[in-house]
Amino acid sequence: MLEASDLHCRRGTRTLYSGLSFALGAGELLRVAGENGSGKTTLLKILCGLLDPDAGEVRWRGEPIRRLREEFHRQLVFLGHAPAVKDELTAAENLAIACTLAGRPASMQDVREALARYGLREDSAPVRRLSQGQRRRAALARLMLSADAPLWLLDEPFAALDAAAARLTEELIARHVAVGGAVAYTTHQEANIDAASQRVLELA
Repeated sequence: MLEASDLHCRRGTRTLYSGLSFALGAGELLRVAGENGSGKTTLLKILCGLLDPDAGEVRWRGEPIRRLREEFHRQLVFLGHAPAVKDELTAAENLAIACTLAGRPASMQDVREALARYGLREDSAPVRRLSQGQRRRAALARLMLSADAPLWLLDEPFAALDAAAARLTEELIARHVAVGGAVAYTTHQEANIDAASQRVLELA
């Protein structure tokens, strides 16, 4: 499904990793681990095509992602560590726009239900008035509407979540992997995800 081949990445004069290769197949869960500054977020951005490696390439179903471009982006959900929301819009407006831009438009009813599952009631207040945890839950609600995206790349999905939201996120990830999706994620927190095939990639 997703293959990283001989990736080299530098940050300034420092080499984050060299000759990094791995594959992530359907129904597999990969946790990217490592200390702060080890390049976890950078790796996820390389995997989704937001950054280019200094050498090596990422392939999706055998094809380099730089050739696939929009076709590849329609196959994935990438949620960065910082919630990609516009402060002046409501949570519902942000979610609806994100789904549309990803090629998966959702009805406002589905949007409201997804937000409700994460404990966010319908509100006309702009996102800038929400707490950090609420903003994070508003971004993660996209997972409720992205079951048909075969690849999820999630950077610190459990950050700033309460116990209930963390459990829901674990359940969504486990369910996605169980039906053949592939998920790579980073986390500094304990995660209890029930997946038959899961591995840890440790970045030194």
